[in-house]
Amino acid sequence: MPTWITVCETCKRPDWPGPAEGAEPPGARLAALVEAAAQGTSLRTRRVSCLMGCDHGCNVAVQASGKLCYTLGRFEPTTEAAEAIVAWAALHDGSGTGQVPYKLWPQPVKGHFVTRHPPLPEEA
Repeated sequence: MPTWITVCETCKRPDWPGPAEGAEPPGARLAALVEAAAQGTSLRTRRVSCLMGCDHGCNVAVQASGKLCYTLGRFEPTTEAAEAIVAWAALHDGSGTGQVPYKLWPQPVKGHFVTRHPPLPEEA
């Protein structure tokens, strides 16, 4: 099963001038950067309109069936952040459990983890 990077495309940051200025939300800018960084990898990306992590915008979720799932936030919409998110997601993808040793984390994702969820049970 592939690892998915889900990006909240409506995430805002305190410095965003708002729609009145015609500026794209920071989440949409981060989503485009993550999509570009993930091209050519086995990772899947998607955009959603809200991850309900407004206090932590810009937010992404990294998920795969049968693995630990993570929400990361407080990113600036930069190429460096997007590349680090994709690099960490690739490590998640390569892990049997979704757990990635801290020493392997790219520096730009450290301090950005908001939640970790256990995988859903396989049986009802």
